[in-house]
Amino acid sequence: MEKVLEDLYDVIEKRKNSGDKKSYTSYLFKNGREKILKKVGEECSEVIIASMKEDNKEEQVNEMCDLIYHLLVLASEREIKLKDIEFELKRRRDKINNLKGERKPIEEL
Repeated sequence: MEKVLEDLYDVIEKRKNSGDKKSYTSYLFKNGREKILKKVGEECSEVIIASMKEDNKEEQVNEMCDLIYHLLVLASEREIKLKDIEFELKRRRDKINNLKGERKPIEEL
């Protein structure tokens, strides 16, 4: 994939503090983490609902794109860089055995 995610993340970062009243991204940041988290949850549900239908790939792709966008907004709000996510994905890919049993329980995080 070209640099689509990088470019999108860069736009999100630029709009984070822009105060542009016409920008949906600025609106999300202005309304804070709770609003962003609600949108992430909403988009997760929409991905699930769209994916339960057998014949609507376009709707599934659209909902997945919405979820990815909102996850990137959340990452930006939490000061998590795209490179941090890429690093962790590469680390997991390169792991010989990535069974859930090897992961720390949530209480230990």
